Amino acid sequence: MPKKKSAKSSQKKPTVAFVGVGKMGANMARHLNDIGYQVTGVYDVYKPAAADLAEEIGSTAYTKLAELTASADVIFTVVTNDAAMKKIFLGKKDSLFTDAAGKTFINCATLSPDIQKDIASRAKRRKASCIEACMASSISHARSGQLYLMIGADEAVFEANRQLLEDLSVNLQHIGKVGRAAEVKALVNMVMNMNTAALAEGLGLAKALGHDLKMICEVFSQTGANSRVLETDAEDMIDRDHECWFSAEHAAKDSGIAQKLGKEKKLKLPINDATVSQYKTMVKEGLGDLDKSGIAELTFPGRHANPKKKAAKKKTARKKS
Repeated sequence: MPKKKSAKSSQKKPTVAFVGVGKMGANMARHLNDIGYQVTGVYDVYKPAAADLAEEIGSTAYTKLAELTASADVIFTVVTNDAAMKKIFLGKKDSLFTDAAGKTFINCATLSPDIQKDIASRAKRRKASCIEACMASSISHARSGQLYLMIGADEAVFEANRQLLEDLSVNLQHIGKVGRAAEVKALVNMVMNMNTAALAEGLGLAKALGHDLKMICEVFSQTGANSRVLETDAEDMIDRDHECWFSAEHAAKDSGIAQKLGKEKKLKLPINDATVSQYKTMVKEGLGDLDKSGIAELTFPGRHANPKKKAAKKKTARKKS
């Protein structure tokens, strides 16, 4: 359901384009298209995804990054990691920075502060602007324009793009300059992932002790063991339903960013270190594309049978019912 237009929405909207149209990027593009923004172009390394979305919203699926930059005033990037960020901005044969003067790049992925600052510095030398818009929300929030966004940007750049950012979000928090929002997002995901790992261990031990897990979840919810993760992940851990909303591979990467920041500040973060190790174990065991709730596969007694097969059977059963 599109949000009501604000008084400012009568102003001319910038044209926008998207690099990275997975679940989050595609739904952000759909939402902006719904509320009257012209989405001029989309790009993805998985070309069918870009082609399908372009057809759906009446956009163009570009195969050249430079052409996508030329097509829009504002370019959103929603890519997987620092390496992907370097590839789209610093590629020698094709780059978003080609003829980038006057463009604004809004970078939404969870990346290291260093890459965010590096890209912003390079953009400034090309007379372009950068905003980091770190997201702490789900796919449904991207689709409805109710993201929670942590912003890193110069004040003037933030204000010039505030309306566009507000049209994507339920709330904005301007953290500071580029790089500062990436630090805060790393903290958010560090704590979230530690909570997820802790819940998996608590439920795993409860299972081994023979307790009813629904009763345990009810007790947790009324005590100091309560958490947001209990609401979002407990049922999936119990049912082994790890359909991916936020992958274990991304959890390993994001908690790893926090781990690196801690080392730079000479801090010991043993709980985070253990969490990183658990998620890296999932990746090594071929479970990296499961949702982060799949960490329960490492802690529940009697597991390690292939949870992917179980998830596939559940999905088939749901389709038949």
